[in-house]
Amino acid sequence: MESQALAHAKLHSSSTRSTRLPRDHMHAPNPLKSSIQLSKRSPKSISDGLQKDSKKDLSRILRTDAAVEGIARKANSRKYKQLWPKAVLEALDEAIRENQWETALKIFGLLRQQHWYEARCQTYTKLLMMLGKCRQPAQASLLFEIMLSEGLRPTLDVYTALVSSYGQCGLLDKALSTLEDMKSISDCKPDIYTYSILISCCTKFHRFDLIGRIRAEMSYLGIECSTVTYNTIINGYGKGEMFELMEDTLTEMIESESCLPDIFTLNTFVRAYGKLGQIEKMEEWYNEFQLMGIQPDMKTFNILIKSYGKAGMYEKMRSVMYYMEKRFFSPTIVTFNTVIEVFGKAGNIEKMDTYFKKMKHQGIKPNAITYCSLVSAYSKAGHIVKVDSILRQVENSDVKLDTPFYNCIISAYGQTGDVERMGDLFLKMKDRGCKPDNVTFATMIQAYNAKGMNEAAEKLEKKRIAAEEKFGMNLIGW
Repeated sequence: MESQALAHAKLHSSSTRSTRLPRDHMHAPNPLKSSIQLSKRSPKSISDGLQKDSKKDLSRILRTDAAVEGIARKANSRKYKQLWPKAVLEALDEAIRENQWETALKIFGLLRQQHWYEARCQTYTKLLMMLGKCRQPAQASLLFEIMLSEGLRPTLDVYTALVSSYGQCGLLDKALSTLEDMKSISDCKPDIYTYSILISCCTKFHRFDLIGRIRAEMSYLGIECSTVTYNTIINGYGKGEMFELMEDTLTEMIESESCLPDIFTLNTFVRAYGKLGQIEKMEEWYNEFQLMGIQPDMKTFNILIKSYGKAGMYEKMRSVMYYMEKRFFSPTIVTFNTVIEVFGKAGNIEKMDTYFKKMKHQGIKPNAITYCSLVSAYSKAGHIVKVDSILRQVENSDVKLDTPFYNCIISAYGQTGDVERMGDLFLKMKDRGCKPDNVTFATMIQAYNAKGMNEAAEKLEKKRIAAEEKFGMNLIGW
């Protein structure tokens, strides 16, 4: 939920003043007006326009990527102090957008060396938000200190981002301490967005004992819960399997009259009961929300499909897909990934393969999650030849792979005792920009030990320890 409160922080480094995060939603374009304007254009002009636009977009993307890569390389040197502002700022924005925290901090260090550099709160807010998402509280603390050293006065948004950074890392005491600091500054007093983020962090780490205290403080300060706040609490109780409190919060939300349940509330209830296989309760609340006038969306259908699939209720799962089709809801990559995962875990390789083919036939490009589910199912069924086929597919594609995928395929080869292939994949992770985690190391060490390769296992354990020590290094360029 913290992303809901901070997602509007589009911080433009070219701005010359610090501004607060926008709190209002953007107005959506008028679809009727757009369709009328579109109808005035001939099919040929539309086609030509689309071709020109796509060429222009591709050219822009290629130029931006090249600039980002160039700046990222220069970030490792201290001799570049007169770089083109646009290139540096675009590179920083791109790194933040992709949550590449190490690269972002290096580029920020390079930014601070430029003769045209001017410290701005917006840049610090963006970086703090990213560090929270990447679980880097130490770097967030250091960044905040650097900001103070540059003579900047933290804004409400900076403090809110810092609260979020600590909270998302589970450092709730530090988050609460930051909240206390905010109260002592006249123009930085916490608002509903700050409290909603803090509550979200509490629910995430199952610190439900703090929610009552935070809400009491909000009440004392005259801050009323918003729909986002109620949904955050409901979502937390749902994930914590505290269904009575979840339903009580919904009742309180309805009785407040100022905050009505919405599609997020519906999806939270459906997910909470469906995840535990309480299908009757899930269906009961689904119908209850429809009586309130809240209609399902694509996410609702995906949750229902996953819940029915997990419970082995395949007919109901297919019924949901049929219902979607009749109401012109096209299956998304999430839909297909869910169905593929369901049949894969059930050991129904034939059905899984059928939906994989159907997915590609409908023009939906598989991603790392798709291939991970396929590899897990094939490995479990002992179809290592099919795992080889998947590996060839991804190596000859532009699919963006991630660490969980490599963990999955390394595990598959490790279980067969093919430690040579496993080692090759470990090296390929670096080429693909994927960092091994504790699961990667544990999987490989187990495979080496099973083969009696104790020396290789010890060597890998030393690599793991070295990687952990490197993890907390200072990259900001203090």
